[in-house]
Amino acid sequence: MSETSGEMRIERKAKLSETVVQALRAQIIAGDFPVGEKLPTETRMSELFGVSRTVVREAVAILSADGLVEPRHGAGVFVRMNPQRKIASIAADVGDRISQAINVLEVRMGIEIESAGLAAERRNPSQEARIQEAFFEFDRLLHRGEQTGKADFAFHREIAAATNNPFYVDILDALGDRTIPCDRTSPWYSVEVLSPQYLMGLQREHLAVLQAISARDPQGARDAMRRHLFAAQQRYRRRLTCQQESYAAATDARLPSDTLPGPS
Repeated sequence: MSETSGEMRIERKAKLSETVVQALRAQIIAGDFPVGEKLPTETRMSELFGVSRTVVREAVAILSADGLVEPRHGAGVFVRMNPQRKIASIAADVGDRISQAINVLEVRMGIEIESAGLAAERRNPSQEARIQEAFFEFDRLLHRGEQTGKADFAFHREIAAATNNPFYVDILDALGDRTIPCDRTSPWYSVEVLSPQYLMGLQREHLAVLQAISARDPQGARDAMRRHLFAAQQRYRRRLTCQQESYAAATDARLPSDTLPGPS
């Protein structure tokens, strides 16, 4: 009985520290604590989060290991400049312009094409299984008519994790799942990207990536990821073209017939 109680206490402590880490990380990335600013004292954070000072110390140790904060003996804990934070602040300010979506996809191509190739070379069986699980979770949600954005991001993130280079994951995490257009929280969401036809097309592209990684085919994985992200760029460009055509048609409808250009 006492052994079980001890295990329960350890599990609860881990959950509490994780909650504190997530809250502080979100505040730091959001800029609530600017670079160089001192965090509240252990005692104050203990009061704010309703946890023990031990839990606060564990959370600070995790954030320090991630490079987000720097404990200074006798002075306190200070916020550090961190590349992930900088990327996250950019991603949070992308707005809803299609031009920004195309720019983000260009950055993702630079990262994810190589990460797919490295994943094909380096992935272990467990990592391959997690990529496949994310793939089929997308499929399950698609057939239930539910949002697929989180599963889409998880698929790309598991590929990044399978490179065994944590910086690929850090960059994707910093960009965040808002960069996945088939999620309602994305700034580039549209009705089109929730259509079954659109999502089934994405799954076919995902399948080609998954199969190449499973086959340990690095070049095939790079090519499949390139096709997938390039196709996404092309879909955005088609949206721009459609907007131009809709504007032209609406303008023509408002003009008197005698002002319209005649046949050449």
